Parts: sequence; structure tokens; C-alpha cells
Amino acid sequence: MQRIRTINRALSSVLTLLALVGAFVLLSAAPARAGENTFVEVTPNSAQAGSRVSIKASCDNDNNNRQSSVHSDAFGNVMLRPDRGFLTGQVTIPGDKPAGNYAVDLRCDNGQTASTTLTVLNMASPSKGPATGGGGMAGGHRTGSLLVLGGVALVATAIMLGMAGGRRRPGAGS
Repeated sequence: MQRIRTINRALSSVLTLLALVGAFVLLSAAPARAGENTFVEVTPNSAQAGSRVSIKASCDNDNNNRQSSVHSDAFGNVMLRPDRGFLTGQVTIPGDKPAGNYAVDLRCDNGQTASTTLTVLNMASPSKGPATGGGGMAGGHRTGSLLVLGGVALVATAIMLGMAGGRRRPGAGS
């Protein structure tokens, strides 16, 4: 019985010591605050070559009142200016930029950095739509005119046959 009490006391002492060491480490360590509010975003994050994108960034809340720069192989260097508590800017992606994913890197005066990815699309766009026509009019103006004249002639024939058939009935019934 004495032996179990000794083991319980030793175990209790070890657990108490571990709890004190853990509390000391958690309370004495400085929180990792550097860069928790540092970010960069590109809108839209997938864009056609030749289109304009917007950039919004933050260099930690206290450093958003100074200009900062963003660099990307997609568009080069862009200066971001303070705007309502953030850093903002716009840039046009060159029209001949090859399609692919490009890193967009923010470098702040306070040494903080952030990065995001911009996807450049380079889809060829047709100069005009396909010449599908309007159904029966796809062959040109004459085909459409002939169809209209044929329709009018068909309706006129149906009316004349209806009138001729209507005249014969009264005489046939007498």
C-alpha cells in the first residue's frame, strides 16, 4: 500500500511540473504577430491577356499609409497607393503575354512580404461569328424571296380552291 502511495505522489509531482512548464512556455512566448495582416490579392485572379486587373494589398495595418510595390512576370512592377486603409492599384496584362500561372509578390517597407497567383488566359477570340444565316435564308436574298413568293402563292391557291369548292356545294345539294 505504501508503494502505491509513493508512485501516486511521484506521478502527481511529474504532472504538476509538466503543467507549470507548459504554462510558463505559453505565457512567456511572444505572440507571432509579424505579418498577420499582410496580404495581396488580384481580382479577377484568372484574366485574359490584354485585360485589366485590380490589386488590393495590406502591409500590416500600421503601414498602409505608404506606397508599396507589387511585382509579377505577368505585368512587371506596379506601385500601390493608400486607399481607405488598404493599398490598391490597377494594371493591364500585356496582350501578348503567354498563358500560364504567374506569382504576384508584395514587398512592404516594413520587410513583410506576401504572394498570390495570377492565371493569365490567352484564348483566341474570333473576329466575327459564323455565317449560319437565318434558316431558309442562308443561301442569300433570292432564296428567301423565292420562299416568300412560294408561300404567298400556296396560300392564294388554297383560298381559291376553298372558294371554288364552296360554290359547288349549294348546287350539288339541290
